[in-house]
Amino acid sequence: MGHWLQRNIIEPGKLPLLLALTAFVLTFLITRVVTRLIRAGKGPFGNVKAGGLHIHHVVPGVVLTIVGGFGAVASSRYGFGSAVFAVLFGMGAGLVLDEFALILHLDDVYWSEEGRKSVEVVVLTAALVGLVLSGFSPFGVNDMSQTELHDRGSVISTVVVNFLFSLAVLSKGKARMAIFSVIVPFIGLIGLVRLARPGSPWARRFYRRRPRARAKATLRAYHHDRRWAGPRRRFQDLLGGKPDPAPDRVLGR
Repeated sequence: MGHWLQRNIIEPGKLPLLLALTAFVLTFLITRVVTRLIRAGKGPFGNVKAGGLHIHHVVPGVVLTIVGGFGAVASSRYGFGSAVFAVLFGMGAGLVLDEFALILHLDDVYWSEEGRKSVEVVVLTAALVGLVLSGFSPFGVNDMSQTELHDRGSVISTVVVNFLFSLAVLSKGKARMAIFSVIVPFIGLIGLVRLARPGSPWARRFYRRRPRARAKATLRAYHHDRRWAGPRRRFQDLLGGKPDPAPDRVLGR
């Protein structure tokens, strides 16, 4: 284990990235535990307030992200300083993305259905950083030989082609696959050959005069959502807590 860590993490200068990812995940998990205890009225924890103003943890998260980010840019990939700044950045990013839904909606939706977006973004970020830590480079540059890497034309063409793949997958309404295809282009190829989701730009453009393709895409999307909606919700509830039930809407006469 020590040899693997030295060879694959420390020597290539990836230790700060590993520390940042670890701090990011742990900060998110600890924050969710604390907020769930506060929500349940248990433990010594409570909301932070200043003059009656509720200070969300995204505020210290922004401060830590700024300090850690600028400190990491100013330091090298090796040494004690880079490790400290990496941890600060990971902690700050964990606090900020834990309230991603609040930033997106500009409203305190932490325990609402919209608040699930924060959990999705955190999981997605951790997965992408984990892939980069494992040796994957964006747009498939890691698949090129040293000779190809020295050829600027080969690098540019590879990046452009894989970027277009990602855009095409995104236009098919497959946002998660498009994001992962930036790191693993093969995922983009899979998304490209599969049917687009109904209502996506691709479906509106290319399935407009193909009723059978539209019907097939709708049926496949229905079965996919029905199959994965339950497990996805249970996983999100396990990580982030179950959201509050939506208030009943009063229908006007």
